Amino acid sequence: MDFSAFEYFIDANKRLYFIYILSSMLIAMGYLMLNKKEARVVLSSKLWLHESAKLDYIYFIVNVYIKIFLIFPLVIGAKEVTMWVYKICIQNFGYVSFDWSYEAVLVCYTLALFIVSDFSRYWVHRWLHTIPILWEFHKVHHSAKVLTPFTFYRVHPVENLLFGLRYALSIGAVTGLFFYWFGARLDIYTVFGVNIVVFVFNLLGSNLRHTHVKLKYFKAVEKWLVSPYMHQIHHSKKHFDKNYGGYLSLWDRVFGSVKYSQEVKYLKFGLRKEQMASYSTLQGLLFFPFANLLKKRRISEKFKSFSRIFVSDKCDSCAR
Repeated sequence: MDFSAFEYFIDANKRLYFIYILSSMLIAMGYLMLNKKEARVVLSSKLWLHESAKLDYIYFIVNVYIKIFLIFPLVIGAKEVTMWVYKICIQNFGYVSFDWSYEAVLVCYTLALFIVSDFSRYWVHRWLHTIPILWEFHKVHHSAKVLTPFTFYRVHPVENLLFGLRYALSIGAVTGLFFYWFGARLDIYTVFGVNIVVFVFNLLGSNLRHTHVKLKYFKAVEKWLVSPYMHQIHHSKKHFDKNYGGYLSLWDRVFGSVKYSQEVKYLKFGLRKEQMASYSTLQGLLFFPFANLLKKRRISEKFKSFSRIFVSDKCDSCAR
């Protein structure tokens, strides 16, 4: 468990791990040397010291401690899910044992963890947009007017709770099945304790997704992998319903939510103008989603009361 914000920069499981930051900076430098017009914006102090960016920095620190003291104690662990899945399999199907080589199990387990985790991330992200109650909480992430790597952590605690649950269920289910099939021979390819596939993706500039570096891939590549610009499109006001994918764009293509980089030229980040003021402070990010839901509920109840009176009057009129 991380007990300080600083540990996010030395833990390879975190997006802000210093090696990922350095690799992203190198990629950005190469890109900006070829696209010098964009350098003025990307390197501008107005961007990095924008009120939205400064709020990201403060919120990041506060959110670290909210996770430690409020989120982690509530979320079920992947180990518990693993043992539950294993017991269910034993009870229903008895003992089995596949005689695969250690290397074959290693490769399959490593890939299965990555693919199932990414697939579940796609659907939770999509539900955060399409289920009205969840969207109220996910607006916090989309309220960033400018993007920095810290925007990745501008996430409401309720959303953190959901993603913690998603992680435990997806990783625990896959591990439980592999444990049932192959016993204690389980292992994965890791680099600094991270699934090697995730490590490579992060090394290749995942942090650029929350920046103004408009790095695009060829369309043939974007059919499979999310480019930084594809995620920036997702943050634009007109395309909230596109590009939900984490690492693989395959899910967006299969489920009809893909928007390729070549299809969008201009981006404007943030929510609608009249909504932005509600998310301009730390208190707003944390409490406005709850206040907004309560307000909507009161309006809904008033509308129902009005409807009941109106329908009752109409029925009385009909009866007369």
